[in-house]
Amino acid sequence: VQLVESGGGLVQAGGSLRLSCAASGSTFSINVMGWYRQAPGKQRELVASITSGGGSTSYADSVKGRFTISRDNAKNTMYLQMNSLKPEDTAVYYCNAQLFRLRVIDYWGQGTQVTVSS
Repeated sequence: VQLVESGGGLVQAGGSLRLSCAASGSTFSINVMGWYRQAPGKQRELVASITSGGGSTSYADSVKGRFTISRDNAKNTMYLQMNSLKPEDTAVYYCNAQLFRLRVIDYWGQGTQVTVSS
């Protein structure tokens, strides 16, 4: 599985961005996809996740009500719509895909920078 993110950039506080993650390869094997982020000096954290059918989503408390995760299986693409952005949302955002086998297999994209100015 290969993952390529796009859509990051610089935005003012209160603005919006939409991240995309295009998946290729054995996409039919993916069970869960998610967005993680890592700010300088901090650990990588889960922002939002979505199941393969798109029927179940979950969000970090810090983004609930502001971010929306979705996926278009026909396009093998996952999205993260980010509204009401705050300076504390500044981070590198990573796309993740998980395959549930005898163990969990993780695939990662290269990351895309999101910078929110105050």
